[in-house]
Amino acid sequence: MGVVVESSVWEPNPSTYIFIFVCCCFSIFLFPHVSNLNRTSTIFDHGTSHPFLRFQRNFLLLYSLASVMEGLWSVFGEYELASYGIGRENMVKSLCYGYTTALFAAPFLGVLSDLIGHKKVSLIFCILHFIVGVWKKISEPPSMFMTSICLSLTNTIFSFSFETWMVTQHEKQGHRLDSLNDAYWLMTFFESACFIASQMFANWLIGNNTEKNTAPSSAAIFFAAICFTFITRGWTENPGSASLKEYSHAFYAYILGDKRIWLLAWAQTCLHFSIGIFWILWAPTVVADGREVQLGLIYPCFLGSRMLGSTAFPCLTSGPSSLRTEDCLVIAYIILALLLSIVAYDYQEIGVLVTLFCLFHACVGFVLPSLARLRTMYVPNELRGGMMGFSLAPANAAILLSVVQGGYYRNVGNAALMAFGVCGLLLAAGCMHALKQWGKQPYNNWHKQ
Repeated sequence: MGVVVESSVWEPNPSTYIFIFVCCCFSIFLFPHVSNLNRTSTIFDHGTSHPFLRFQRNFLLLYSLASVMEGLWSVFGEYELASYGIGRENMVKSLCYGYTTALFAAPFLGVLSDLIGHKKVSLIFCILHFIVGVWKKISEPPSMFMTSICLSLTNTIFSFSFETWMVTQHEKQGHRLDSLNDAYWLMTFFESACFIASQMFANWLIGNNTEKNTAPSSAAIFFAAICFTFITRGWTENPGSASLKEYSHAFYAYILGDKRIWLLAWAQTCLHFSIGIFWILWAPTVVADGREVQLGLIYPCFLGSRMLGSTAFPCLTSGPSSLRTEDCLVIAYIILALLLSIVAYDYQEIGVLVTLFCLFHACVGFVLPSLARLRTMYVPNELRGGMMGFSLAPANAAILLSVVQGGYYRNVGNAALMAFGVCGLLLAAGCMHALKQWGKQPYNNWHKQ
């Protein structure tokens, strides 16, 4: 008589999705009342539309389309490689190709966007997505090397170009600075929501038939064409008139010569590194106890938590009793470090791990718009893309080293890599504390108030 071994399958409690959804809806409906304390209209206000609301809604629509394209490849990429029989070692190589490209491309693309205009770089983003979609349809399996490079370039552009373009357009049209703060958390909120939607869309396209592997590619081609058309006809842009020499002098004087921006850039680098380490290690960490886990059901919990965390930004930074952004970030970075430190201790109860990861993403949802607000306070718009690009380079270098040593050669364990992320987050908290000491009192800058 054979022995039957029952497999244990772990799935999130369905009430978790309901709880996150209800909390997000409550925050959205509450936001206009909180925002009224800080005297600005929002996308959720009910009333007559005016030029700023039209601008904000058009931009969020464009950003949502771009987020869907990014989300399609982020949720479909690993499944696609596995469906073609590509093993773990080649997947690690794919990550290495991507982070190596991002390491060298981020500073170049950041400076390029400042010089030629963010609209043109955003068009390059759409063209690259279109090329990847066509490449995957006509080549089976597609070239892992070319795909990794192109998608790494699109992810790099997505990291800074749309935000910088939005800020530039915002200033050019003469909108108020407080309304720009609203746009930051809405970008994080819509990006996360679109990532969830892209996962659902990709699952619907693929279904249970592996012959549908090219369906997400067709969808990406369609969205890239729409996004390209929308960008081309939506806005006009006058690129900067500064030469490369003039830009270099200004970058050295206002970016490299300002210790406050060094602190801000390092805080951004540490966050980017910890997020990168998380997305690489979360799945192996969750399945470490041997139980079968539906990872696709956990992914929306993370992004839903990030949506919920982003709604805390206006509540804490609006109104007469708002807290300083640096104070909030010090606390948020410390909480992030504590959450990752518990994971680094190798506690393997899945429910606890998922809870910690959801809290981690809730804090990330708050930190992202907070850092964007500090960039508006300290970084000139004409140099913003270059500053963000250069801050990504050391983070990509650290992630690449972690992938090579931990994933390829296996010289470093997952817990050690998590511990490195903890150290980076604590260092970022120190940077925010120092920035508060050296920052402007009060928040005066060259931007329109």
